[in-house]
Amino acid sequence: MQLYIMRHGQASPIANSDAERQLTKQGQFEAEIMGKWLKNMQVNLDHVLVSPYIRAQQTAAMVKATLNWSGPATTCDLITPSGNAAQVHDYLDGMLAQSRGKSNSDKGIQELLVVSHMPLVSYLVEDLTFDRKSPIFQTAGIAQIDYDLGSMKGELVRLVSPHDLC
Repeated sequence: MQLYIMRHGQASPIANSDAERQLTKQGQFEAEIMGKWLKNMQVNLDHVLVSPYIRAQQTAAMVKATLNWSGPATTCDLITPSGNAAQVHDYLDGMLAQSRGKSNSDKGIQELLVVSHMPLVSYLVEDLTFDRKSPIFQTAGIAQIDYDLGSMKGELVRLVSPHDLC
């Protein structure tokens, strides 16, 4: 299965709280560029898992609109900037195991997009992969992981950012 771990697009530094920070015009552009990249890669998402923070919600909405995708999305309180990578890893494994036999195929969720924040996205890639490297994500960057549910680990296939595509 393929996991896509995405950092939200560029956000305004000013808001009443960190959770209320919104995407800038640049952040909206970044999310759209990455949505186009996913579309060009012929990614067929089965599910989106997104942080409750506004900038992550906006990023997910932009990606979904660019893909013209209206599939299921879940807001997850575990994937905020201060989230614990090991807990999120356990949550993902449980979610993916439960999805087997419940989607269009017996294999369950095969392509999952997770939209979250630094530093969690970096730590999450480290926790989910065999080589345990924690890459630094640019805004709206996406790490693709070829994930094996049996071993509960995967291989980092690529890390792509809007800067790489422009």
